[in-house]
Amino acid sequence: MGPTDGEPSPGGGPGAQPEGEEKICAVCRDRATGYHFHVMTCEGCKGFFRRSISKGVCFTCPFTRNCTITKAKRRQCQACRLQKCLAVGMRKDMIMSEEALQMRRVLRKRKQQEREPAGEPAELTEEQEQLISILIEAHKRHFDSGFSQFAHCRPPVRLYIHSLSPQNPQEPRVPHVLQGLSHLPGDMLPDIFSMLPHFADLSTILIQQVIKFAKEIPAFRSLPIDDQISLLKGATLEICQIQFNTVFNEETKVWECGQHCYTIQDGALAGFQQIYLEPLLKFHISLRKLRLHEAEYVLLLAIALFSPDHPGITQRHTVDQLQEKMALTLKSYIDQRHPLPEGRLLYAKLLLLLTELRTLKVENTRQILHIQDLTAMTPLLSEIIS
Repeated sequence: MGPTDGEPSPGGGPGAQPEGEEKICAVCRDRATGYHFHVMTCEGCKGFFRRSISKGVCFTCPFTRNCTITKAKRRQCQACRLQKCLAVGMRKDMIMSEEALQMRRVLRKRKQQEREPAGEPAELTEEQEQLISILIEAHKRHFDSGFSQFAHCRPPVRLYIHSLSPQNPQEPRVPHVLQGLSHLPGDMLPDIFSMLPHFADLSTILIQQVIKFAKEIPAFRSLPIDDQISLLKGATLEICQIQFNTVFNEETKVWECGQHCYTIQDGALAGFQQIYLEPLLKFHISLRKLRLHEAEYVLLLAIALFSPDHPGITQRHTVDQLQEKMALTLKSYIDQRHPLPEGRLLYAKLLLLLTELRTLKVENTRQILHIQDLTAMTPLLSEIIS
């Protein structure tokens, strides 16, 4: 059996031509690309024959049914061109159905991917490189890595109060996340709101940074103002956590923010509960262990920002396309910059962590709404979670 539909076979077939000699189409004398349907033909005659037979078209010659078929004249009479195809030996039985063609393309692409040498992924496109550059520049400009603005916050206060009654060892009143404070006397309990004023000021600064970061992205600015607001309301808390992860020390479990250092216990001193704080700490440990590059962090920020699932979005399809663009860029960057084997599952792990972060945001919002006076102290945070 000869080569299949559309696949050039330069090496063999009936009447194979010597190596190096120019191959000529048996139908129109144009330059041939290989054997198609059992005959050496050009791409044009291959496609013409397949379409004519597949569609069952019945052509009629307007002349004497003996037209000369050449490269220049092959379009003048389809009837004589088809007759010439059959006369030189092109076979109808070798034409594949559209389903079979599609299946073969899939298999061919899969084999090609399997043959690709490991460690040689495709280069980032110029558009992807430019996107990463824009995001990194926006992040550097508006995320204060020195945390100098924290100096304007009300100072962090970590207070503890005397217990009014002895604690029952079987029912500890101290949250699990605070049990590491072994230096406290036995009759002392943390004042769960002592860090609240500092946290309120901190939240305002971080939200302002996220807003400025988003406005640096041309794709974000091109959206209607109502959609911009919806995206910020939906993603700001997630973006703050991703940005904060860049300063997290997984060994000490401390967020190192310039002259300020924070632990998960500080969250409890601001009024947050264990059901939120423990998964939050695990999230930061998991994300930090992946050793992300700066480009990967900013692409995560963009993926979180351009989520079409946030309520109130009018141009949902556009936002979905933007998020897909960010995600594909992240995937391409990982494929190129992370050698195997550790890079193999990195993209999947990041998508899973983004899903976890979305769940954490729901609980975070619920707890913010239940912390007394917090939203009153931070109007901007109140607006974000409204």
